[in-house]
Amino acid sequence: MATARRERFIRAQLAWMLGATLVLVLLDSLSYELVFVVSLIGFLIVVELSAPIAVTPTWRRRLRWLIAVGLLAFGYIVVRRILAILPPGVL
Repeated sequence: MATARRERFIRAQLAWMLGATLVLVLLDSLSYELVFVVSLIGFLIVVELSAPIAVTPTWRRRLRWLIAVGLLAFGYIVVRRILAILPPGVL
């Protein structure tokens, strides 16, 4: 049972990532940063939508570390984008 749920989770995440990449290609906006951010958003959505009600399996507890690393990388991307927008004399 746990393996089926884990496979469903992985399939949902892969479908989200492939769909997001296809949309970004169609919009001619493909970049590593956008693919990462959209995939992270999809990952957070899939994690919440597939969360069990009563018992949390061990593999789902390890997702917290992946979420933390993803949010740190997202913060880094945001800071880099803000620094690119600011004029050179501000900082």
